[in-house]
Amino acid sequence: MSLSLANYEPAVRMGARMGNFGPGGTVTQATNRTTGVTINTLSGQITTNTASLAAEAAAVFVVTNTNVFADDVVVVSIASGSNSGNTKVTVNAVTTGTFSIQVANDNPAAGTAETGAIVINFLIMKAQNLS
Repeated sequence: MSLSLANYEPAVRMGARMGNFGPGGTVTQATNRTTGVTINTLSGQITTNTASLAAEAAAVFVVTNTNVFADDVVVVSIASGSNSGNTKVTVNAVTTGTFSIQVANDNPAAGTAETGAIVINFLIMKAQNLS
């Protein structure tokens, strides 16, 4: 896959530079918590699969997105759905065309499993010089 800044229309590049990330998108993860998703917007929501995530366990999945470049910053947060309050989401890696999200259940070993779908907000902040 070859991506370049030239793939963006000037209005989209200027919008990203000024903090206007355009309309977001939504996608739902299929199969299990490590199944990858594809969503080609600068912001949006990812709904995870409802497969159980045990206490002290983590799952990583890949988000394929044609708008992300290796030097961009991807921010994630939990919008809703965490049943324990100790579930964390983080970005593990950003490459051109993909980023990885880790969902971790930080409850102690005898604690609550994460059993519901989690809605994760994401935002791709363009770190490139867009001038």
